[in-house]
Amino acid sequence: MKILAVSGSARRLSTNTALLRALQAIAPDDIAVRVYDGIGDLPVFSPDREGDGLPDSVRHFQEAIADCDGLILSSPEYVRSIPGGLKNAIDWLVSGDQVVGKPVALVHASHRGDDMLAALRTVLSTISANFTDSLFFRLPVMKEAPEAILQRLVDEPDAAQRFLRDFACFCRDGANERLPQHPIS
Repeated sequence: MKILAVSGSARRLSTNTALLRALQAIAPDDIAVRVYDGIGDLPVFSPDREGDGLPDSVRHFQEAIADCDGLILSSPEYVRSIPGGLKNAIDWLVSGDQVVGKPVALVHASHRGDDMLAALRTVLSTISANFTDSLFFRLPVMKEAPEAILQRLVDEPDAAQRFLRDFACFCRDGANERLPQHPIS
């Protein structure tokens, strides 16, 4: 099972990126998690640049999504909404088919951010028929160092690994049933 974990942050020391890397490190052997942290490298979306004028960074992003079995997004909240970089990345996907039927779930690295999560759920349910808002992993690690985030999951991997297994099952089976959430407090 190949999962692409996309960080919605362009910040170098992002807790969202660190959480995704920690998930990658503790993933069960049959689940390969690849972290995409290049949101900040994508140019501003313009329909005029689609097709033959598609920038290489966008093409690589679209190919990474097309090549995975499922997509996990983790993003900070900026001004109670989706960060511009993540929304821009999603805009680059709208006219293609890479994400249309792709299973998508959310991971969140903060105890807050519910307004952004609600907006992101609306957007994702619009672009993918297989977005699940029932499968969600939250680990409040805001302002923690990447090493500390990894250590938390290494010390207590059960909920994170269960989330990854449940998501892999969702990807494999395409089940649209209610799935458990996996918060850690």
